[in-house]
Amino acid sequence: MLISMDPLVLAGVTIALLFNFVNGMNDAANSIATIVATRVLSPVKAVAMAAFFNLTGPLIFTTAVAKTIGKGIVDPAYLTTAVLLIGLSVAALWVFISSFAGIPISATHALVGGLVGSAAAYAGIGVIILPSVGTTLLLFMYSGTGAIVGMVLFSIVGRMRNEEAMLSLIAQGAFAGSVLSVPFVIITGILKISGLFAIVVFIVVSPLLGFLSGYLISLIFIRCFRKANPKKMNLLSKKLQIVSASFYSLGHGSNDAQNAMGIITAILIAGGVLQEFIVPLWVIVLSCAAIALGTLIGGWQVVKTMAKRITNLHPYQGFCAETSGGVVLSFITSFGVPVSTTHAITGSIMGVGASRRSSAVQWDTVRRIVTAWILTIPITALSAYTLYFVYLAAVF
Repeated sequence: MLISMDPLVLAGVTIALLFNFVNGMNDAANSIATIVATRVLSPVKAVAMAAFFNLTGPLIFTTAVAKTIGKGIVDPAYLTTAVLLIGLSVAALWVFISSFAGIPISATHALVGGLVGSAAAYAGIGVIILPSVGTTLLLFMYSGTGAIVGMVLFSIVGRMRNEEAMLSLIAQGAFAGSVLSVPFVIITGILKISGLFAIVVFIVVSPLLGFLSGYLISLIFIRCFRKANPKKMNLLSKKLQIVSASFYSLGHGSNDAQNAMGIITAILIAGGVLQEFIVPLWVIVLSCAAIALGTLIGGWQVVKTMAKRITNLHPYQGFCAETSGGVVLSFITSFGVPVSTTHAITGSIMGVGASRRSSAVQWDTVRRIVTAWILTIPITALSAYTLYFVYLAAVF
């Protein structure tokens, strides 16, 4: 199949696999960070486990995320081979630079930015699939309503328990209500979002969901095992962490690992190799293999940041963080939304750390990570936009 392809299409497939390789150096490294940090598994065993579940994820959860990447961000009619190649190249370079610096970022958002920038340069901003003004306003309205409901509920609970720090409690209620209202209206079908809009929304929502679920799961775990023998609890946590790490890797495979799959399929369609958007099995296998290789060879800087520089993790905390991240990823993947596993697990790790005390989280490191998150889409979009015109000048 690969040998008989047009050279430009083959180059596109190669760059897409290179993107997944650097994805493995960054995003996929998150899926093994906690289990390596707590020394439950050796790095090589952790990578082998992650590779297996990254491959299994798309087969279990389908390839809805790949379809969103290939069809839901930019009008597919304008996804030429050149547009895809330039978007991919910029995304891969940004992820590589961030990985080298040990900063966990979203390969998904780097890819989205690259595609948006190169497509806009090719055919104008109108080719980007944007939401209606009404949908955007509804989202803010529901989020604001959720914040008010959260404030009221937390205020009632605070008065019942005679809490002294009411202002802090009310602020927490507003935060929780605002965050939880978004997935609630999506689950119930009250608000339907997709494509680029869904990706942008979950840039904010996924780390906050991770934080809340990580915080709550950690508190529940501590509550349930507060009287247990520490040695037995530690041993149990290590066994549970293998399960939770597998679950989280499955979530990563069902979402982030599909990015290159969607692009490769779009390239094959643009090159006339495929007639409809169905991800071939060989694309799934090669994409997952590229991710595993990237993690094994170069993912350790990001692992170090996630495992040690945000908060120090014990086995039970690793279990709670991975479970939280897996739940968030599985939930969002069910809607076919490409979300950052980095955002989900980083939020979960922060939530687990904060369950002990706020000072347990290294907030300076968090600020650096969040800054990189904010800059990812604008930088990759602008770079791809500029590079496309450089390409035109060179060709014509």
